[in-house]
Amino acid sequence: MVGSGSTWGSNRRDFLRYLAAGAVALGSGAGLAGCAGGPVRKAPLPSGPPRYGGRLRVGVVGGSSKDTLDAHAPVTHPDEARVFQLYETLMRFDEEYRLEPALAESIESDSQAMTWTVRLREGVEFHNGKTLSAEDVIYTLRRIIDPADPQSGASGLSALDPEGMRSMDDRTVRLTLSTPDVALPEQLAYYASGIVPTGYDPKRPVGTGPFVFDSFIPGQQSVFTKNRNYWRSGQPYLDEVVIGDFPDDTARVNALLGGQVDAIDQVPLGLIRVLDADPNLRLLESRTGAWLPFTMRVDRPPFDDVRVRQAFRLVVDRQQMIDQVLGGHGTLGNDLYSPLDPLYNSALPQRTRDVAKARQLLREAGKENLEVELVTSPVAAGTVEAAQVFAQQASAAGIRVNVRKVDTGEFYGDNYLSWDFAQDFWFTRNFLPQASQSSLPDAPFNETHWADPEFIDLVSRARSTTDQAARKDLIWKAQQIEYERGGNIVWGIPNQLDACGVRVAGLREDRSGAPLNSYGFGHAWLAS
Repeated sequence: MVGSGSTWGSNRRDFLRYLAAGAVALGSGAGLAGCAGGPVRKAPLPSGPPRYGGRLRVGVVGGSSKDTLDAHAPVTHPDEARVFQLYETLMRFDEEYRLEPALAESIESDSQAMTWTVRLREGVEFHNGKTLSAEDVIYTLRRIIDPADPQSGASGLSALDPEGMRSMDDRTVRLTLSTPDVALPEQLAYYASGIVPTGYDPKRPVGTGPFVFDSFIPGQQSVFTKNRNYWRSGQPYLDEVVIGDFPDDTARVNALLGGQVDAIDQVPLGLIRVLDADPNLRLLESRTGAWLPFTMRVDRPPFDDVRVRQAFRLVVDRQQMIDQVLGGHGTLGNDLYSPLDPLYNSALPQRTRDVAKARQLLREAGKENLEVELVTSPVAAGTVEAAQVFAQQASAAGIRVNVRKVDTGEFYGDNYLSWDFAQDFWFTRNFLPQASQSSLPDAPFNETHWADPEFIDLVSRARSTTDQAARKDLIWKAQQIEYERGGNIVWGIPNQLDACGVRVAGLREDRSGAPLNSYGFGHAWLAS
């Protein structure tokens, strides 16, 4: 739900009355099939130079009472939207998913990728007026990798040695790793690696981002005001950004149609045509490397048997899934992540549906007429719909899938990372950073509990291999292992679909998979 008060342009009672009326038009009657297909209309972009001032109101999918402002612990989309306003990383990916400096002016390594030197950009200030320094970087990195702290969202930085960090001068940091890591600059671009000042308190968040914290009601909304000392010349243009939690798709779309918000992320695919037909709105579509996996826990029955995992992958009609769940706005997945990585294993054959083979594997595993529970939640556009379509497809192989829908708070609550069969969402990442996040025993989000010794060895060797051709060979072998016996069903690579009013300018196509141009409100403005 969203917070009460005049921030949203109406009081809570009127807003809820509006939603109740709008739900008649945009409720369950807007089915997926036949409603979302085809290209979206390209509404003209606002012309003219950026305009200063104004308040941007954004409806973001998900959120709950567990929402956080912590720079290093974002989980849901609202968490991530807040992170992008408040904090910045040493490196970043541009809209084409090319790595570039951000708070760092440069990052260079020795020939073994063991020692790295970070040179900071000059004159960057935190929201409290403190100048960014080498000591802040060291404090941040130690906080991220400290196992005693609950912040583990960026523990792909586990190669960092907390005792091997040195301030060479106010703007230079020397990092000595415990093991070589050629992907360190990419890890430092991950949005949960935002640099914070020494002594940082997430309850009073301070960063270097384009907006400053104003207020926060978990599960409802957060408000941010313009950082007037922002280091990027001329930005931000907006005076204020309001981010509201909208776990319900209908409420989020109705809020945009009714003018309660100026932009929404994660457009429900069944409602694309409704939004596309409104001349006051504009759809934003980007090809990405994001993915929406089904996650099978490989250390517990029935998925501890590789034949069951293989059978589940074979029951999926991937094209039907893309057509029905994504309305055609996506590309085929091949049970592997990181399709935008230049080292992606493109030689593996595209997996296709084979119900007969799936039945054979289940018979061999002694799992005929298998019944499983699939836990789903509206954590991203298409997850719940994908669960429903999967259940239908799996029935052809004699698999009974009981879909249990929970709210986002429960999904990411105490049982998160413990579900036997569930789903999740991931933004674009290259292979080594993604493996560090989700596919190693010490990964913070190892939902499948994947701990294959051969895979671990290949990834470890790849991270320490500076020769790209040799590294590619190792990565291809590691990806083949995941392709053959991993715990993820990666059925498709969805396009990112968001929507905004025609006055919202400055948001661009973005291959990162993070919605609304990586929630890039620092370079957005409201045209007159």
